[in-house]
Amino acid sequence: MGLDSKKDVHSDGPSARLVSRLEVLEGPSGRRVRSEAERARIVAESLLPGAQVSDVARKHGATRWQIYDWRRRFRQRGMLPPCEASPPTFAPLVVEAALEERQTRAIKLEIAIGDVVLRNGYGH
Repeated sequence: MGLDSKKDVHSDGPSARLVSRLEVLEGPSGRRVRSEAERARIVAESLLPGAQVSDVARKHGATRWQIYDWRRRFRQRGMLPPCEASPPTFAPLVVEAALEERQTRAIKLEIAIGDVVLRNGYGH
């Protein structure tokens, strides 16, 4: 919602009626201008163990996609180590004894719906 051509309002809350924080951003676009150092601090905070990118973004009035973009750009410039996915961890399969084959009896299955009767094929 625009106040005039040079100010815009950013609200942080579940609805317009319940506002926990109101921030007025000045300038032609209503966008926040961040320094390289500020972006680096936010990216570093998002990389801490246990950090949730969405929580860090909300805290700093950004979107998680901005933070992902900043990470990518810092990596491209060699300012962050490459993102390496950890190899999948598998549990070992341990077979203690061979499974014995069991003899199973044929099960006769019959479903009757009105005049229609369905049979499974055993015991014709």
